Amino acid sequence: MSLSMQSLLEEGTEALEKAGVEEASLDAKYLLFEAFQTDMTHFLLDRNQTQVQEEAVSKYRSMVQLRSKRIPLQQIIGRCEFMGLEFYINEHVLIPRQDTETLVELILKDYKGKQPEVLDMCTGSGCIAISLSRLGTFDHVTAVDISKDALEVAKKNAEVLVGPGQIRFIESDLFSSFEKEMKFDIIVSNPPYIPTQVISGLQPEVKDYEPMLALDGMEDGLYFYRHLIVGAKAFLKHGGAVYFEIGYDQAESVKSLFCDAGFKELRVVRDAAGLNRVVCAVFK
Repeated sequence: MSLSMQSLLEEGTEALEKAGVEEASLDAKYLLFEAFQTDMTHFLLDRNQTQVQEEAVSKYRSMVQLRSKRIPLQQIIGRCEFMGLEFYINEHVLIPRQDTETLVELILKDYKGKQPEVLDMCTGSGCIAISLSRLGTFDHVTAVDISKDALEVAKKNAEVLVGPGQIRFIESDLFSSFEKEMKFDIIVSNPPYIPTQVISGLQPEVKDYEPMLALDGMEDGLYFYRHLIVGAKAFLKHGGAVYFEIGYDQAESVKSLFCDAGFKELRVVRDAAGLNRVVCAVFK
């Protein structure tokens, strides 16, 4: 049978369906576009042509094989879109999710026209810190992670998206490496919040290929919230705010932690799907 992009798409879709990939057709299409360096418009024009590049065919089939092993699409192509920006990602960082855009959008709205000192804890790919720096034009953004490999990814993204030196990066286990005089108007975090026992039931793309450091919230999923809330008080300016992404069922638990620590003006914000996604509170 003569090869065309259309026949290759069907071949890839069938392979991914057999592998149990949820959006097999869509993923096969993204991989095809990547291999052939094309887009939907040119695909529709050229999909039935049988003169296709052997190198592109080989690359496509190799990528389909990787995706069939349930390696995430974003890790295969090496990038992911977040807040309209393209981020480089690899196996050392959590893949940015649309849910997290709710967190960024809320801060951009709350601090429009202002210049807060921002700390992004557990920065991973840097998607939160970099989006705030670029879209909010915030000049004072610090990004922290315990993983040196994750920080290398974040630094690479920062150089491309906001320029060298625009964001301060710190390798630290939460606040352990901080100097006492460091103070912030905002502490934002998308920490690990999945209970340990839940992780084994997640999709292979997540449990097998995304970094466990970015997933495991320990026994009840609240480990990092507890430590971040207690630690944040020493590094927030008076009137400063904490913004956390949360699991859909964690709002009441995280609110209670804030209340116990003396925070005020608690808010819970829903994401586009209507699920509780962000809890924020003010330190006074």
